[in-house]
Amino acid sequence: MNKPFAITLDVGSSLANKTGSWRTQRPVYLNRKPPCNHQCPAGENIQRWLYLAEEHQYEAAWRVIMEDNPFPAVMGRVCYHSCEKVCNRGQVDLPVGINSVERFLGDQAIKHDWQVTPGAPTGKKVLVVGAGPSGLSAAYHLARSGHAVTVLEANDKAGGMLRYGIPKYRLPREKLNVEIARIKRLGVDIQLRTRVTDFAATLAAGHYDACYLALGLQRPRLESLPQQGALPVLDAISVLRAVELEESVALLGHVVVYGGGNTAIDVARSAIRLGALSATVVVLEARDQMPAHPEEVREGLEEGITLLNLRKIIQIQDHTLTLEIMVSGEGRETLPTGQTEALHADVLVQALGQAGDYSLFSSLPQEVTMQNGAVLVDRNGMTSLAGVFAGGDMTPSARNATAAIGAGKKAARHIDRFLSGAVESACLPQELADIRWMNTRYYSEAPRTIRPILDVVRRTSGFAEVVGNLDEDTALFEARRCMSCGNCFECDNCYGVCPDNAVIKLGPGNRFKINYDYCKGCGICAAECPCGAIRMETEQI
Repeated sequence: MNKPFAITLDVGSSLANKTGSWRTQRPVYLNRKPPCNHQCPAGENIQRWLYLAEEHQYEAAWRVIMEDNPFPAVMGRVCYHSCEKVCNRGQVDLPVGINSVERFLGDQAIKHDWQVTPGAPTGKKVLVVGAGPSGLSAAYHLARSGHAVTVLEANDKAGGMLRYGIPKYRLPREKLNVEIARIKRLGVDIQLRTRVTDFAATLAAGHYDACYLALGLQRPRLESLPQQGALPVLDAISVLRAVELEESVALLGHVVVYGGGNTAIDVARSAIRLGALSATVVVLEARDQMPAHPEEVREGLEEGITLLNLRKIIQIQDHTLTLEIMVSGEGRETLPTGQTEALHADVLVQALGQAGDYSLFSSLPQEVTMQNGAVLVDRNGMTSLAGVFAGGDMTPSARNATAAIGAGKKAARHIDRFLSGAVESACLPQELADIRWMNTRYYSEAPRTIRPILDVVRRTSGFAEVVGNLDEDTALFEARRCMSCGNCFECDNCYGVCPDNAVIKLGPGNRFKINYDYCKGCGICAAECPCGAIRMETEQI
C-alpha cells in the first residue's frame, strides 16, 4: 500500500535542508581594538581592567594595569587621559571616567599593600640612567623579566619631573613615594646623588649587559630678551624645583610667566599659593592653541591667574615688559602686528620648554647620533651604540609622563629580547572598534561621575591636593559605563534575535559560535550586537 505523500519522508529528513546554502554573507565573531586601548601612550589594556573593576575584582583589575604601567595612583592624577577623548561613550553622552577609575584602583593597591613579584633571575645586568618616569618604568619591567637592574639618579630623590616638575597640589608625594618603593621591592637598586659624568667608565665598571638612558630634559630653554634694569628673570625648572624643596623662591608681587604649556600654568598656580599679588601668563598662542591642558588652564583661571594670549615679550625696561600683540595665522602660526602694550612685572619666569644635557657622552669612543637636540634610536629603541637604548623626553617623542612610562616599557621589552636573543614576533594590526558598528540603543543613560574638587579658597591657601577621589560606589558606577567596544561581553543578544537558531552558546566566558549550516546571513545578529563584535563578511564561493 502506498503511503500518502506527506508521510513518505524519513523522520528527521528536514534537517537535511541546510538553509545556510542560501547565504551570500556570513557573520563572524571578532575582537576589535577599543579606541581607549589604542590611544593610551602607556599601552594599557583599559577595557580589560574596566571590565574586572565593574565585577568588583579590584586587585585583578589593578594587576592588569601593572602589566603595562607601574604608576596607576600617580597617573590617575597627572595623566591627561587622552583615552577619554576617543572614548566611544562620548558620542552617546560623556566619555567614561577612565582616569578616575585608574586612580581609585591605584589607591586601593596602596591601601591594601598589593605587591608584584620579580621574574626568575636571568643573570643579566642592566644599567638605567635616570630615575624619572621612563627610567623607573623600564627598571620595573626589566626586574619583572628577571634582570638585575641598577638605576643611577643625580637627585636626592627618585621621580624625576614627577617630583621636581609637578606641584604637590596635583601629585601628593606620599602616592609617588609608595609606588617608587614598590619598584624597589622588586630588587631594583636605585642609587641617588649619583651623577654620571663619564658614561664609558660607568658602563665598564659595572660590567652591564645593556643600558637604558632616560635622562629627560634637565636644562631650561631661555629666550634672550633685550633687558635694561634689574628685573629678576627666572626659569620654570628652577622655580618648580625650589617649590618642591621648600626653598626660598622670589614669586612675590606681580609675577609674569612667559609660556603656554602645563609648566607655565603650574608656575603661575604655585605663585598664587605662595602669596603673589598676581600671576599673569603671557602666551604666544591663542587660547585654543595653547599646549597646556584645558583642565589645568580652567583650574588656574578659577584660582586667579590671568592669561594674556597672542602676546610676545620683546623688551624688558626696568619692571616694564613690552608685549607685541600677535594674530593667529595658518595652523599654529602666529603673526606680529607691530602694535605693542606694556605690562608691569616684579619677577619674570620663562617657561618656554626644556633641553637635554648630554655631556656624559663626551667620553665615548664614537658619537651618539642626534638630531635637533634629541637622541635618535632605531625601531627597537637602540641608539647608535650597541646595547645602549634610550627613550622618554630625550628622544623624539610626545613629552609627557604617560608617554615616558610607555617608552620605558617598550625599551624594557626590546632590551629583554636583545639579552635573550629572541626575535620580535610580527603582530598583525587590529581593527579599531568604531561606533558605527555598535548598537548603542542597548546602553542605558548613565551620567558621568565627576571627581570632587576643593573650593578655590582652600585650594589657593596651600599645596593640598586639588582634585578628590571617587568612592567605591561611584568608581564602580563609572567602570560600568564602559560599552566594551568591539569585544563580546556575552549579552546574549545575538542568541536571542537569530531567526534560525544558528547561534550556539558555548558557556560562561566562552562566548558563542555560529552553525553556518543554518545561518542564512540575514545580518540581524551584527545589527543588534551592542558592542560591534560581529562583522558581516562576503561568503567565499
